Amino acid sequence: MATATVKVEQISSTASKGYARGHEVVMDRPEAKGGTNQGMMGGEALLAGLGGCFMSNLLATARARNIELTDARADIEGDMADAPSRFIAIRMSVSARCNPPEELNKLVTIAERGCIAANTLRTAVDLSIQVV
Repeated sequence: MATATVKVEQISSTASKGYARGHEVVMDRPEAKGGTNQGMMGGEALLAGLGGCFMSNLLATARARNIELTDARADIEGDMADAPSRFIAIRMSVSARCNPPEELNKLVTIAERGCIAANTLRTAVDLSIQVV
């Protein structure tokens, strides 16, 4: 079984920095929530991680099939609930220029099935991914 490893360390009174494989991301709260706005909130980073995981799979899927894919974009929204604070639904809208255009839906389906983040979140929230 493979294991992913990430380390997160405090860098200020409100911010932290996550590290993985020599890369880093700063996370903080906005000033309106008592932070110093040095980076995304953790929940936003979770949504960005979903988008990055999906996009990595989408690009690899197109490349493996010699399909030209440009201007790919994933817009992600998460509906939140309180007590406990959590996402209850996540929607991802995917757009791209694809040549041939009729292959985009197939590429999105394959990428979604291969995305670790989507496969994990799907069991916890109402997750939908669609081409727009």
